[in-house]
Amino acid sequence: MSTSSIPQKERIVALDIIRGLALFGILFINVKGYILLTEGVEIPVYNGINAVIDTLINVFVEKKFFSIFSFLFGVGFYIFASRAEKRGDKPLRRFSRRLLTLFVIGVVQVFIFWGTILPAYALIGFLLLPFYRVKVATGSKWLAGITGVYLLALILKLTGAADSLSSVLDVIVADSTLIFLMFLAGFLAAKSDLIRRVGERKKQIRLVAIGTLPVYAGLSIWTWFAAQNGVDELKLIVSLGTIPAVLFYLSSLFLLLEHEQIRSFLTPISRVGQMALTNYVAQSFIGSLIISIMGLETVSPVNVLIIACLIFIVQIIFSSLWFKFFTMGPLEKMWRFMTYGKQKMK
Repeated sequence: MSTSSIPQKERIVALDIIRGLALFGILFINVKGYILLTEGVEIPVYNGINAVIDTLINVFVEKKFFSIFSFLFGVGFYIFASRAEKRGDKPLRRFSRRLLTLFVIGVVQVFIFWGTILPAYALIGFLLLPFYRVKVATGSKWLAGITGVYLLALILKLTGAADSLSSVLDVIVADSTLIFLMFLAGFLAAKSDLIRRVGERKKQIRLVAIGTLPVYAGLSIWTWFAAQNGVDELKLIVSLGTIPAVLFYLSSLFLLLEHEQIRSFLTPISRVGQMALTNYVAQSFIGSLIISIMGLETVSPVNVLIIACLIFIVQIIFSSLWFKFFTMGPLEKMWRFMTYGKQKMK
């Protein structure tokens, strides 16, 4: 999530665009969760175009976009806390209150969409607090170490080389670990000022894109064949390919968004990202309504594609109209009020 208290003139448009795209990608995973399967309803085995779309989602979307969203949450943490400190506020206490507020909003959303990630984001977010005062070099060592353990655990699970440690490995390879890794990566990227100096570091970022492309491509091919053949370890293979994919996606997007014409063209998507909390919560309402109107008992991959696109189009239109009259999304405003109380923070 972005920090909603950043004035319009100080926002980094590229972050809002990437956040908007991440929300679109998340839809392809969450849409199926907007319908509760009743007893006796079986999920069909998909073939033809449905099978192709399902495989493409596994290759290009699964885990990648909520990881990008998590990276941006880490960026938002540093921006929020550092701005609070400059105002003379207590940054960690203020951010803790912000996380508690997010947790409450997430708990309320659970009654609408059981798969919401907001409560988990809030709880995992507390793990970032000790890193606020840590030097970037020290934080980078922690990030490298945790990432190494995470990838090693995935490899051990895939190869079955440590079956006796299976329960321990399951904890390590859980999505919560991936979320924290992305939180920390985003936080360090913001703290090192990389986010604001992309233009100065194009060469290094381009090297990241070029270096991760073949790794991402190779793992994507593996994921494709694993999905086509119904391999039991598909989720582990997808997880293994997530970090290279996110590095490739982010580096490529940051480079593309250095071009003013591209940023201008994608401005409507930036509006979606600018009110990310409102749109994330609204997606479950809009999706449930569309599914109800369509009278679906299960959501096929083709349905997922159609519904995801419909929801995102609605949100682009709504967000663009909203910001013609307001400077902040409705839930963002509530989140800000619950974070600061009646204090008027500039």
